[in-house]
Amino acid sequence: MAAAVLARAGARVRLFDRATFPREKLCGDTVNPGTLAVLRRLDLAASIEERGLRVDGMRVTGEHGVAIEGRYPRDLSGRALMRRDLDWALLQQAIAAGAQFEAGAAVRRALGDRRGVAGVAIGGHGSLHEVRARVTIAADGRHSTMAFGLGVARHPERPRRWAIGAYYGNVAGVTTLGEMHIRRGRYIGVAAVPGGLTNVCVVRPSRPGDAALRDRVALLQHELARDSELRHRFADARLVQPPVMLGPLAVEVTGAAIDGLLLAGDATGFIDPMTGDGMRFAVRGAELAAGAALDALEHGWTGVHHRLAERRRAEFAGKWRFNRILRGLVGSPRAVEAATLGARVAPGVLRAMIAHAGDCSVADR
Repeated sequence: MAAAVLARAGARVRLFDRATFPREKLCGDTVNPGTLAVLRRLDLAASIEERGLRVDGMRVTGEHGVAIEGRYPRDLSGRALMRRDLDWALLQQAIAAGAQFEAGAAVRRALGDRRGVAGVAIGGHGSLHEVRARVTIAADGRHSTMAFGLGVARHPERPRRWAIGAYYGNVAGVTTLGEMHIRRGRYIGVAAVPGGLTNVCVVRPSRPGDAALRDRVALLQHELARDSELRHRFADARLVQPPVMLGPLAVEVTGAAIDGLLLAGDATGFIDPMTGDGMRFAVRGAELAAGAALDALEHGWTGVHHRLAERRRAEFAGKWRFNRILRGLVGSPRAVEAATLGARVAPGVLRAMIAHAGDCSVADR
């Protein structure tokens, strides 16, 4: 995303990734209405809208059989498609805009330290070479080589959650609604994707050495089989490929105001958003980082990090708070009980939360 925006603005951009595309990546595989609106504004949505399945809202279930369906207002919709296809489409847009792309090129370290960064060291095929640049954007994920290597990122002690995801065929009862099944201490996301498959992702707490994480298939099957809402729907389902696991999910980043370096995506900090809006943090956050890069290229680094932080706060502060509240709810049995009762008494409140989670107000801008 950042490479496409920068290349369109006339910057010389080199994009490195250790993977060869298209590649698999664990994700909820949904793009909510607000994210889709940003992609449309940047003229990056055409292939995503064409290839993705329509998502009309969310179905949220709690314990004891409570279930609320909320459709996005004003006929707004999102899209569901495999993350490998989304990333491949965006990569092609960046290349078409003029970015030079190098696959299979792993960034080993920053050129510099916390006083300033002047590029990256790239390793591959037994060699290491330096690539110097006036601006480096590290969009290298929750285990960011750049952020952790410079000592500005860490995995906090709490929460310690892991995600286990896979694709199933022949799942019963799948609709145009995404699904979030909130249980004590965990939640399960379900979404239909193209090709007749269903994305299933379980997010649960764990500690180092947790034996349950060693057998991902058994863990995923156990979570589905013990769930009264899902066990019958997955009774005849088939797992089409081995599950993928990520964790720990939470990342905290501090002291990242380093001249020459900007962070984007999960490298800026990750809070395992259970509302399905992680892609908006990535897409809009990348656009903001690209804008900061153009600012630095034109005017120098004075004030760039401060202005970027202010823009990110203005864009995301409300959603960060919203997600933290929901994350705390999942971790508290009493809160789950209270939310279940509240959903029964005032379902309209939950429907409003679904619209907020879908960034529908952003889509209306």
